[in-house]
Amino acid sequence: MNYDDVISQYNSQVKELSARYESVRFEDVHPCLFRFLSGISPAKISFALTESAKSTKFITPNQNTRTTLDIGAGSGRDSAWFAQHGYDVVAVEPSPLLMEEAKERHPHKNIHWLQDKMPDLHKTIRLGMSFDLILLSAVWMHIQPQDRPRVFRKLVSLLKSGGVIAISLRNGPHRIAESTYPVSALELEKLAVQHGLIVAAKENGEDRLGRQDVTWQTVLLQLPDDGTGALPLLRQIITKDRKSSTYKLALLRCIVRIADSAAGLARFTGDDTVAIPMGLLALFWIRMFKPLVEQDIPQATDRRGLGFVKAPFNQLRGVSPFELKVGGVFEGDNAWALHRALKDAADTIRKMPATYITYPNSEEQVFKVEGRTASHRAGSATFTGITSEYLWSFGEMTIPLNIWNALVRYAHWIEPSLLFEWSELMQQYAQSRGIDIRLDQLMNALKWLDPERDTSLVRTIVQNNIADGIPAHCIWSGEAIKKTFAVDHCFPFSAYPCNDLWNLLPTKAKVNLAKSDKLVTSDTLAEARDRMETWWQNAYFRSERVENRLYAERFRREALASLPLEVDERSDAFFENLYEAILLKRVFLKQNQNLPDWNDAC
Repeated sequence: MNYDDVISQYNSQVKELSARYESVRFEDVHPCLFRFLSGISPAKISFALTESAKSTKFITPNQNTRTTLDIGAGSGRDSAWFAQHGYDVVAVEPSPLLMEEAKERHPHKNIHWLQDKMPDLHKTIRLGMSFDLILLSAVWMHIQPQDRPRVFRKLVSLLKSGGVIAISLRNGPHRIAESTYPVSALELEKLAVQHGLIVAAKENGEDRLGRQDVTWQTVLLQLPDDGTGALPLLRQIITKDRKSSTYKLALLRCIVRIADSAAGLARFTGDDTVAIPMGLLALFWIRMFKPLVEQDIPQATDRRGLGFVKAPFNQLRGVSPFELKVGGVFEGDNAWALHRALKDAADTIRKMPATYITYPNSEEQVFKVEGRTASHRAGSATFTGITSEYLWSFGEMTIPLNIWNALVRYAHWIEPSLLFEWSELMQQYAQSRGIDIRLDQLMNALKWLDPERDTSLVRTIVQNNIADGIPAHCIWSGEAIKKTFAVDHCFPFSAYPCNDLWNLLPTKAKVNLAKSDKLVTSDTLAEARDRMETWWQNAYFRSERVENRLYAERFRREALASLPLEVDERSDAFFENLYEAILLKRVFLKQNQNLPDWNDAC
């Protein structure tokens, strides 16, 4: 059944369908959306609720542009609700008879009716408008699967930054069965990732008309906007900029990874810029491209190869990605190879993506590189310790503060968008060379290898301390540890895959099990503060065992790289500032991932 046949079926049942639609209220049909607009949901968009003595009014951040696009408006029930609450509504309905019925039922001045249909939406797009909210209620199942990516692109193009697409999915038999296709929230989530949207809310529900064989899912997808223009610019770079290679995407991803996992190395250079070490960018660049180059996956239209892939890069083939990290140590030939490879990568970044990522309609660079690659400090290059000082010796890149903040706050959805765009580019390059490779294979090759969840070192230190007569206590409960114990990640590994020494703490097994993947509260951290510092001192800084004291330097490097520490690592205030930085990191994780709290150590 084609789309015109579906419209004919609806035309033949106008009175019956309208009566059914109107028998239930907007609030009952769309409880998830209603709560979201009410500000009850912890969603990121700033819809607020104000109340007067007699009415409730829903408002958006910009009071002058409250617009809703209701696609498949049906009887006009939902459009009327929005109009009554102060929105200007464009109600799109493909059935002319159903639209006439809706006009009679809801003659509201704020509703602007438009007969148009998917997948083209020609008339809607010609309006030249953008919307705060786009609603598709019981519509998606009529869109043929092959048309859905195209329709979704059109919806995103009609959405304002900060706006929301609300889609209700019907599962179960339909009166016009030949016109419906399977639907799922997962399909919408994948489309969202591809277009830089996030899932603001998702909910399953029963049928409000009492049909036992019909269920519903509501998915709210948001196009984030931090109000600074950073996110629209990033979307422009990711999805619309012309690209003859994957370099632009690679640079953005490097910065995202630094913002997410090594923000402690960033320096705030003024009121509106942040600097990061070029050595760190180059390190992440090598780590990211290494599996792609080793699997011979094309990264550019040019067949001559990548400028930074020279003999030093190839010499690192046997080096594990886990070794390419802050605090790593390289000796002999590998030290020389790493240093030269970092120089080549930094030079490529400076000459290529940093030069060609510019503001729209301008030649001004978004990311500016200062300083040149330093000579190897060791001369013969027999030893390289990846320290903060070493990484800064390669120069620095300055990043606009609004861009940096957006990358820090929204890394969890920006990176998936980057990966999808990158994988599509690689597939195009491969196909142009007659190479057949699936998108899922490319996405797997792009996977960032997080550190393994390995707590064996800390476990050994606890056991050695006990054997040496040094008391060990559960960090959270204060109970003495004897034989059986666990090693807890202060911040849950599932949300923050960090195996740094400062993040690994001895606990009672029952306490670790109770805490699980929850986020420790600031009160619990405060209560455990002295025990944490005692553990760090006994484990790394005052230990009688030489092998333990060797880890003190690693402890400092890891803390300085991953936490917002602004104190000299040799300062007497190091532990005090370390604790404050952990508190700030807790706030960041709570704000950005909304993890459940845990405060019961008993």
